[in-house]
Amino acid sequence: MALREWVGIYLKGIAMGAADAVPGVSGGTIALITGIYERLITAITELDPRALALVPGAIRAEGRARLRARLVEMDVWFLAALGLGVVTALVTVSRAVEYAEETFPALLFAFFFGLIAASAVVLYGEVDVSTPRRAFAGLAGVVLAFVVAGEVAGALPHTLPVVAVAGAVAICAMILPGISGAFILLLLGQYIYLTETLSTFVDALLALVTGGDASALVAAGSVVAVFGVGAVAGLLTIAHVVKYALTHYRAATLTFLVSLMVGALRYPAEQVLGNVGAWTPARALPVLAAALVGGVLVVAIDRYTDDLDLASEVDAGEDPAPAAPDGGNR
Repeated sequence: MALREWVGIYLKGIAMGAADAVPGVSGGTIALITGIYERLITAITELDPRALALVPGAIRAEGRARLRARLVEMDVWFLAALGLGVVTALVTVSRAVEYAEETFPALLFAFFFGLIAASAVVLYGEVDVSTPRRAFAGLAGVVLAFVVAGEVAGALPHTLPVVAVAGAVAICAMILPGISGAFILLLLGQYIYLTETLSTFVDALLALVTGGDASALVAAGSVVAVFGVGAVAGLLTIAHVVKYALTHYRAATLTFLVSLMVGALRYPAEQVLGNVGAWTPARALPVLAAALVGGVLVVAIDRYTDDLDLASEVDAGEDPAPAAPDGGNR
């Protein structure tokens, strides 16, 4: 790729990362806006771990040529440039989130509430719940998210296995239009912990470069590494499951995913209530304003993308989904 294309993909990665770093806004939607969604999904599903078998042969010129050709075929360089932009944004936004959570948590979670609530309202206009199957999927999504947000999110420990699973699930949400990876982490009670850990890791890395202690780097780095491993595993496994579900049960799957956002509103609402204390006009107005800002942000993005059809764009470039037995879309 030419340097200009590299920079363009990197900047699109920054936009995706900034969107995915906050619950309620989807990096997949940004990929649609910037015209790279089909290429992204194709590159992810073309990733093949068997290409690693070519690495030992790279000591010879012909081996390097085969490895390079395979990497180009899988569009790895595109994913690398895009991923670098995503990481850049995640590191930057995580710092802001950590500061906000420590300084004014009620406003932060009110902002998240506005983001998630507005996203749910907007996305429900893109799904169809006119059949019993879809209505059941929607109800199941609301109930599951409500229970997880209240009973599971606070109980899940911040252990490495939990972090790995969270990474695997969140990465799939990050590539879906409308569903935010940060929202999944928030639902699982891992969002604040992981944003703080990422900031700690970056600080420790900078300190090590300047001659500091490596102990903090090892502790935070292990969490970041395990999350990354989980994310890669998710891309190679769960992403294919999600793709299958969207291809064969598109309407019901989208209804379920959007309904998760409704039930999950319990978590930011409880966080707001727990951090406000006594409600007075002086405390209520900033909270309402923060929620309004989050909602307006989502509505603005929706207006910019009002010509995008979520139900059809998620399968951009694929063959039409098989018809359900009754001839309709399940």
